[in-house]
Amino acid sequence: MTTRLLVYTRTTDYRHDSIPDAVTAVRTLGDFTVDHTEDPTALEAPLDGYAAVVFLSTSGEVLTPAGRERLAGYVESGGGFAGVHAAACTEYDWPYYGDLLGARFARHPALQPGKALVEYRDHPATRHLPPVWDFTDEWYDFRTNPRDRVHVLATADESSYDGGTMGPDHPLVWCREQGAGRVFYTALGHTSEAYRDADFLAHLRGGINWAARLED
Repeated sequence: MTTRLLVYTRTTDYRHDSIPDAVTAVRTLGDFTVDHTEDPTALEAPLDGYAAVVFLSTSGEVLTPAGRERLAGYVESGGGFAGVHAAACTEYDWPYYGDLLGARFARHPALQPGKALVEYRDHPATRHLPPVWDFTDEWYDFRTNPRDRVHVLATADESSYDGGTMGPDHPLVWCREQGAGRVFYTALGHTSEAYRDADFLAHLRGGINWAARLED
């Protein structure tokens, strides 16, 4: 049976120019078929045929009430969910989504180079990375520190860039379980260049595969 991912990129707020490049990149990441949509009714249909649902730089309120119910039921019953970058800027009016993802976006400084500190190496999303990962991104700050609700994989080194406001403990990448399902989130992925970076693509592949239970 062919493994399928549902990649959702609907935006009702800020829209990232990198979305087309991101979707193209995800199609190359593994032995799975990608169904890409921005139609909210696609989330109202049964999701059981998907190994994971990926919110890829979504923003604003992107689901219908029926879609919210369907997504929650899918994850609670064992489905995989992966959020990339602006997925944390999504569904502010739905409390469950904030719990599912682990944290909500608050602000970001200017796009700039910085350093991510890999905290946990025994995960498919981070095991290939150096202990200190040089990257260029927006270095999202979150409304709350999610550490007590998630398994942190990497943090932002705020001393390596300007404008961070979370302090020395600044989670950036994490995973968690929700019901019987798995959730992975990475705050990275703002630029089109990220989706041509070998380390970032391996990072994304590992996170999605983990959420989809394709790689343990």
